[in-house]
Amino acid sequence: MNKYMKTFLLMALSAILLVGCSTNKADNEDKGSDKAESSVTVTGSNGEVTLDEPAKKVVVLEWTYAEDLLALGIQPTGMADIQEYHNWVNIDAELSKDVADVGGRQEPNLEAIAALEPDLIIGVSFRHDAMLADLEKIAPTVIFNPYPEDESIDLYQEMTTTFNEIAKAVDKTDEAEKVLADLDAKYEEAKAEIEKADLKTKDFILTLAYSGPQAPEIRVFTPNSMASQILEKIGLKNVHVPDQFEVFGSSTFNVEGLTKYEDANYLYTVQDADNVYKNQLKDNAVWKNLNFVKEDRLFDLGGDTWLYGGPLSAETMLNRIVDTMVNK
Repeated sequence: MNKYMKTFLLMALSAILLVGCSTNKADNEDKGSDKAESSVTVTGSNGEVTLDEPAKKVVVLEWTYAEDLLALGIQPTGMADIQEYHNWVNIDAELSKDVADVGGRQEPNLEAIAALEPDLIIGVSFRHDAMLADLEKIAPTVIFNPYPEDESIDLYQEMTTTFNEIAKAVDKTDEAEKVLADLDAKYEEAKAEIEKADLKTKDFILTLAYSGPQAPEIRVFTPNSMASQILEKIGLKNVHVPDQFEVFGSSTFNVEGLTKYEDANYLYTVQDADNVYKNQLKDNAVWKNLNFVKEDRLFDLGGDTWLYGGPLSAETMLNRIVDTMVNK
């Protein structure tokens, strides 16, 4: 082979290698571009969490976030405290029996979570901040804080913000927009029903009662709370003015503390297994002499009306309000 032929072959081989390298580089760049385009960033109280692509297998460690997924038409892969969820939360979306229980909300089972190989874990700050590092070893984890210390943020606003972030994480932002729009329409419908009802007053207090160590304890929800905001949207007025900012959206009273609100409507939730009204307060003189008791302005929303939930719990609450206050 003469030297000219050798030179030609070397040049040809170099060209082939160059084309191959360029093609591989372009392919890698395309893959990197595709990956960047499919990535999604979710913002929680622990900052921004970026996923390579929208999550398909999600483990939720708080009931509200399971409800948010269900509102978007998605079943969680795993969930904490499923049995108690069914006792407290009644929404128009069934939780599949295939959803794996990963232990309690306060202390979820890390091994059970890891076995599900989730794409995303969703927790709540007041329970799961301390275990964030352990959760992140399993999967990307976003933590939400439903009780911000910023007094300018009402808890309904926080609920919708979190709902939209979760929708972003699972690529369901259009669905989330429709859910919230439909809910706004239901507020208007419920408001019209309240307007037509022959209520003595539109003033209310909203409560959740349970047995305390010494006597019944009654949470009275503040105007900043999510549940109160829902009632205000349909034309009712919360008359509870707390002495201080209540970060969790409620003040705790004993029965004597209710006397200053006895001219308002009394809306309440209580668990059947711990019904303080039928038990401890049944023959209580203070309770029996409150005007809302004597005038039968007591409205039982049911123990499974969850006052700390998402859009579907808000809808349940609206339905219960209409069923009790309008149709009573």
